[in-house]
Amino acid sequence: MKKSVIFGALTVAGLAAGAAAAGTLEDVQARGKLNCGVTTGLVGFAAPDANGVWKGFDVAVCRAVAAAVLGDGNAVEFVPTTGKTRFTALASGEIDMLARNTTWTFSRDVDLKFTFVGVNYYDGQGFMVPKDLGVSSAKDLDGATVCIQTGTTTELNLADFFRSNNISYEPVPIETNAEAQQQYLSGACDVYTTDASGLAATRATFEAPGDHVLLPEIVSKEPLGPLVRHGDNNWGDVVRWTLNALITAEELGVSSANLAELSAGTNNPEVNRLLGTEGTLGEMLGLSADWAKNAIAVGGNYGEIFEGNIGEATPIGLARGLNAQWTEGGLLYSPPFR
Repeated sequence: MKKSVIFGALTVAGLAAGAAAAGTLEDVQARGKLNCGVTTGLVGFAAPDANGVWKGFDVAVCRAVAAAVLGDGNAVEFVPTTGKTRFTALASGEIDMLARNTTWTFSRDVDLKFTFVGVNYYDGQGFMVPKDLGVSSAKDLDGATVCIQTGTTTELNLADFFRSNNISYEPVPIETNAEAQQQYLSGACDVYTTDASGLAATRATFEAPGDHVLLPEIVSKEPLGPLVRHGDNNWGDVVRWTLNALITAEELGVSSANLAELSAGTNNPEVNRLLGTEGTLGEMLGLSADWAKNAIAVGGNYGEIFEGNIGEATPIGLARGLNAQWTEGGLLYSPPFR
């Protein structure tokens, strides 16, 4: 088992080294399209609508990067990936970036040779159960069957939680959220565990969401964010600072409603640098002066993207919580644009 795990890690790392040899920014510009890895379908985060158009919180990051690089937020090919296939898809060069509820961990960063460019959602692992199961705490789940996505951090977190509380469980392995939903609703497992945001998104699609409860325990830290391959620092900078542009825009009060007005110039130097009317930040990245303006124009700033896709006014119903701006008591914080 140890040999196979090491070989798998070395294979992914080797693919990453080869794929990063060429400049991803130049490849995307020559292709005229960004290949962005997303989940196979999680409403609110990344899922095609009835017309096959991909929408969601993570999708918005992909579109913002495409707009920054190509000037067109629709110049994206969305590539669905599972917990098992996502890293190989990135390492092999099939996709240019990955934006699909992926947790930043030491081994993924160091051993698999990926670069996490930031955190776009601070999360933690939770548990969902049918209300009629009569359970109010995850510590009451002794002997439960648990649906768990393979190839994810939730597998180890689940084992650690049950072991530390001296209780047992029977895993029901699944590969996609759609499969987990089917198995859970059919009664094949008593519990579904994944990131709490994913549970909220999944529950929102049920015919009777009120018949299911999210237990109070959050048993892990799950900083979720986009990632790229090691070895292509320029491309990493492009994706990193596009995400930072969305975060900074909200902090500075730059939104889809006033973007055109502020782009004419303001008395705030950082707003001007962000929108390209002062300085040479775009040139430093190898992009046009209005790269960040283009990124913000697609779906608005971070707050607009959050509220429009997963916020309290949506069926997902997530509060900002840890994902509020640092000025509002949250963890959201971007380095300065200077």
